[in-house]
Parts: sequence; C-alpha cells; structure tokens
Amino acid sequence: MREWADVAWLATAKNLDGGLVVRSASGLPFLLEEGVEVAFVPPVLDRPRRAQVEEIRPRDDDSAVVWFSGVEDIDTAKALTGCHVLMRRADLPELARAQAAAHSDATRGWEVHDANAGLLGTLLRVDDNPGQSLLVVARADGDEGHPILIPLVDEFLVGIDEEACRIDVDVPAGLLSL
Repeated sequence: MREWADVAWLATAKNLDGGLVVRSASGLPFLLEEGVEVAFVPPVLDRPRRAQVEEIRPRDDDSAVVWFSGVEDIDTAKALTGCHVLMRRADLPELARAQAAAHSDATRGWEVHDANAGLLGTLLRVDDNPGQSLLVVARADGDEGHPILIPLVDEFLVGIDEEACRIDVDVPAGLLSL
C-alpha cells in the first residue's frame, strides 16, 4: 500500500491570510488535525508541496476552514485550490485507515476475516451510503448472488493488515446471514 492516503480536497480560498475551505474525500469523515503533516497533489509550481495543519475552524456544512504552514496569503491559497490533501496512513485513526484502504482499487481482493466465523471472503468494493460505508464481500463459500454487506463502523472493525492484505472484523452473527 502507499504511504499516503487522499483524505480531503481544497475547495476554495476563504480569506486574505491563506485560509482554505477544505472538504473531506468521498466517503471519509473529516480527518485533518492540527499539527499533522500533509502533502498537496498535484504539486503547484512555486507553492508548498507539503505543510503542517496550523488551525482548523469547522463550518456547518461538513467542511472546515484550514490554515496550513507556508500558505500565508490569498494568492497562495488560490493557487492550491482544487488540490487534494494527502495524509500519512500511519497518522490516520484505525477506522479511517480501513476506509481509506477500502476506497483504493488496491484493496479489491483483500481477505475479510471475522473474529468468530473466520474467513468470510474477499473484498469486492466499498459502497458509500449516507449512513456509513459498506464493505461488499464475495462469500468464501462461492455464493456469488448474495455478497456479505458489512457496515464499516468502529464497532465492527478490529483492524487491517496492509502487508497481509487482510481486514479483520467482529460482526454480530445475525448480520452474516442477511
């Protein structure tokens, strides 16, 4: 897996001192925290490629105004508008690491294991829904017509092992029979 995850994008310059309206990447909660290092892609000539988050002011519409080191005026902010914000996977909370990994094409085919049932199958995709994302898992028993749908929530996620290409969950038994 890559070291960096796409967690947000820079929607617009907000003010004269370099603040930017930042929105989360599709299917992810707002993950930026003050002090974390980020990278901007694609790189913009003569503008910061990496920065630290200095200040975050949440807004009512699931976005935030964010100030980054090295972005100190509206011209720099405007030049970065439209860039994606990457964060090191190691800096992400466990659930967000799983969500970021699951949204990557590289996770297709990862094994999904349940704490009680063992191998459930392999990850087909992640479906984004208004409530939460769902892991769509091809059943290990070969029943192609009925994939397993697992809500990607803290309560069910045990962990991910990127080296082993494995997602561990602990779901209620009744959920597996739906």
